[in-house]
Amino acid sequence: MYGPLTLAFKYLRYLFTAANGKGHGVHSPFVFEFITRVLNDKRHFYAFDAIEKLRTQLLSNHNSITIQDFGAGSRVAKTNTRKISEVAKGSLKPAKYSQLLFRMIDYYAPKQIIELGTSLGITTSYLASAKTDAQVTTFEGSATIAQIARQNHGLLGLTNISLLEGNFDEELPKWLLNHKKVDFAFIDGNHLYKPTLAYFEALLEVVEDHSILVFDDIHWSREMEQAWNEISGHKAVTLSIDLFFIGIVFFRKEFAQKQQVSIRF
Repeated sequence: MYGPLTLAFKYLRYLFTAANGKGHGVHSPFVFEFITRVLNDKRHFYAFDAIEKLRTQLLSNHNSITIQDFGAGSRVAKTNTRKISEVAKGSLKPAKYSQLLFRMIDYYAPKQIIELGTSLGITTSYLASAKTDAQVTTFEGSATIAQIARQNHGLLGLTNISLLEGNFDEELPKWLLNHKKVDFAFIDGNHLYKPTLAYFEALLEVVEDHSILVFDDIHWSREMEQAWNEISGHKAVTLSIDLFFIGIVFFRKEFAQKQQVSIRF
């Protein structure tokens, strides 16, 4: 993981070099549409308030839990006994990005959605609320965290979520054996080079022209930047969008040439 100063320097460089976040000067019609209709959609959707109220409750919950972490570990705690508030602070995706995922699903209307890294279920709730007739399958390594996430999904009345427990390296291949298509995937679990590439390569077998993959924390470490560079440069990827904290890849064959863009967000 990069230190705070290194990450801050990289973020400032991103702000200075990224394309305009309003769409000015963007030549690709698809990217311009993404910026104007998804990225900068300012509507406040019905589901946001209930999910953010739940986030606030988790951030103020100081009960301790024992968890198992198969990934690169928490940014905050080093032990396996943590307060729920610490888990929430260290692992929950900020509302800005969770709500962007919601808008992407609302706009592109995927039917089969997966998430690697449920955590406490906040981002999962955004994914599931955006399209209630879609099926969301989410994977979580810690049984304790998974139990809390299930409770949170129940509190929000979400019935289109299937939560699978266990090591992603084992559970994802098993799931893919019985599912031949993924429309949308959010990968936010193991922030290491080899696992991230492995998840991407596994998902390549089930993506279609319209599929979208979103990778979290692409500039979190040298390993994640290496993984992102290889993913965005892969021959199957026709468009990659770097928003610094997340990276998005598309596979649409309609593009005449490969596009790699960084957009200020």
